[in-house]
Amino acid sequence: MADSLITDEMRAAIGVPSEPTILEADRTSIRMFARSVGHTDPIYFDVEEARKVGYRDIPCPPGYLGTPIFSHATSDPTNSRRRGQGELQPSRPLTRRLNGGTEIEYLGDICAGDVLTSVTALADVQERKGGIGDMLITTSKTTYRNQDGAVVAIMTGTGIRY
Repeated sequence: MADSLITDEMRAAIGVPSEPTILEADRTSIRMFARSVGHTDPIYFDVEEARKVGYRDIPCPPGYLGTPIFSHATSDPTNSRRRGQGELQPSRPLTRRLNGGTEIEYLGDICAGDVLTSVTALADVQERKGGIGDMLITTSKTTYRNQDGAVVAIMTGTGIRY
């Protein structure tokens, strides 16, 4: 398709893993996140309460997968990406963006003290025509492993550019 928004570079990137990102789950960050989203369950604030119900330590609430470790040497100062990890561009400019949704599948507990490694890969790219014009829909999958190498979560994100 000569007029496609999907470039050869995009097609070639499907399934190619990113450089890993290291994230830490610490008690203060877990408590801050839980508080900011309105959780009141004491397991997110009190170690003994968390242990009473079987956790090793305070668990991460749904939606919190640790905080990326910032490094002056390798991190982009404006976001959490590594320097040089740019976004693939469509064949024509699309200036608007929309989050098409995020889904997290939890496969294990994530608790305070855990160090996670995440790797993201483009899973799919599609184009559609809609009432708002041409749309590029990308799906990415991010796999989170804990310090023991066990997969503890898989996040699927959909982005829409138009």
